[in-house]
Amino acid sequence: MQAIVAGPDDDIGDALEDAGVDVTRVDSDAHLTRPDLEDAGIVEADLYVLTDVAQATTIPIAVDVNDDLRTVVYATDSVPEFVRGQLDLAIDPRLVAADVVADELVD
Repeated sequence: MQAIVAGPDDDIGDALEDAGVDVTRVDSDAHLTRPDLEDAGIVEADLYVLTDVAQATTIPIAVDVNDDLRTVVYATDSVPEFVRGQLDLAIDPRLVAADVVADELVD
């Protein structure tokens, strides 16, 4: 399984790697673009985990590029309404630990 983790990543990327996932991290202070996601491997990825809801516009871009992609927001902030229809799962890290999320995403 291949995953892209976009945004600041304290735990979820490591937890996914511990669960056997090949993780590419994309941490950018600038707005991520379609070419940024393509360079990170979004076309081949199975999972896209976003940890910064300020980058929520990347979810529709990622889904447009990869129809089979599972999308997850793992962040404390609320997800904007305009992306909720393209989001598979939103999880608050204060409620569910990264290792539990990773195990569920891999199973």
